[in-house]
Amino acid sequence: MESKAGRILIVDDEFSVRDSLYNWFVKDNYDVVAVEDGESALHAIVDNSFDVALLDIKMPGMDGMELQRRLQKAAPELLVIMITAFASVETAVVAMKHGAFDYVTKPIDPDELSHLVKRAVEKRRLVQENVQLRRRLDDIASADILVGESPPMKNVVDLIHQVADTDATVLIRGESGTGKELIARAIHANSSRRYFPIVPVNSGALPESLLESELFGHEKGAFTGAHYRRKGKLEMANGGTLFLDEIGTIGAKTQVDLLRVLESKELTRLGGSRAVHVDFRVVCATNADLEQLVSEGAFREDLYYRINVFAIDVPPLRDRRSDIPLLAKHFCSTLAMQMDKRIGGISAGAMEALMAHDWPGNVRELANAIERAMVVGRNSLIDVADLPFLGKKEQAAFGRGQTLAEVEMQHINRVLSEDTWNISRAARDLGIDRATLYAKIRKYKLHKPDALVSHRPSL
Repeated sequence: MESKAGRILIVDDEFSVRDSLYNWFVKDNYDVVAVEDGESALHAIVDNSFDVALLDIKMPGMDGMELQRRLQKAAPELLVIMITAFASVETAVVAMKHGAFDYVTKPIDPDELSHLVKRAVEKRRLVQENVQLRRRLDDIASADILVGESPPMKNVVDLIHQVADTDATVLIRGESGTGKELIARAIHANSSRRYFPIVPVNSGALPESLLESELFGHEKGAFTGAHYRRKGKLEMANGGTLFLDEIGTIGAKTQVDLLRVLESKELTRLGGSRAVHVDFRVVCATNADLEQLVSEGAFREDLYYRINVFAIDVPPLRDRRSDIPLLAKHFCSTLAMQMDKRIGGISAGAMEALMAHDWPGNVRELANAIERAMVVGRNSLIDVADLPFLGKKEQAAFGRGQTLAEVEMQHINRVLSEDTWNISRAARDLGIDRATLYAKIRKYKLHKPDALVSHRPSL
């Protein structure tokens, strides 16, 4: 028997509206109960558990506002959507301030309401999952999720403990692949906001026009294709932590808008006029020289000082080589369980090869190297033969007359060749995104071999 999409309570004194809503959602595979007044609704929730309630504001006797207050006391987890005429939109906004999930206006757009109910049900399910996970969250937060015993990493861990339980804005600096997001998550997991979400935003992956919508959300009709109201990442992070990765890539206009939100704790969705209050902690990360960007006029000085309250500098892997064996063994044991591989460790020769490498891609590259070795490995230990890009010829070259850029260029070119210039696969193997790989290809002026030019372009 097919499981239901969710359980809905409909409360409206007009039979035509009530009947139409009932039939809409039954066809959409919801379990629906429809009643005509507030008293019947209160009786219904005694015997049933609902995900969403649709309440008409204007009803004789107990109106929707009073019913909302009573439902919140009787079933705090229930999400309420108010149904209102255009003339009483202000009343619906008041209801939202008192805990309603959202509102719709009459005449009702079926597609808009269906989309809204679907989002509400999804949120309800996530809340239920979070309740179950909270019991385990404190244990997870106290666990050692950062691997490393070198003095530079011990310093990073100390800084995390110093700042975690404050609301100070944190700026994490470090090269690509050093684990900046992992540090941001460690800060969040050890903070008082850990029961709320950490919402990551990859600032460098989107053009400014899309990033603005991603951050601030939009109202229905704000631009072509905006068929529904959509909350942005800033609203989604309410109560929790907003992680802005590669903040140095944000454009001038978005910098101004973001600074305004950080200072006022209020935002306005694209196409909207109503200010929305938000409360989140900000953690930023960058591999760029922000001071240089400020001096060049590419990054606002006031925003720089606003985010650079507490800085954590993450050392590259080459500056903490004593952590390489710990990290490699950690990745090996973790991946062995995930991949159901009977590989119990790393041979002395392979470990020597790993220690000899300069790791331009840092921890991400090391994790990728171990994963590749786990895939091709056939013995009980990872050996040098399982590390094709760390063969004897390459080992002899590391650190001998080559710059870091030359090593990175050779490694990227080698992976591209192995993946026949499939950009998606090569980016995945390198542990970077496609945009970063394209930038590296342009930087090092790498070219696809003539034999591959006529092939179908890789996606």
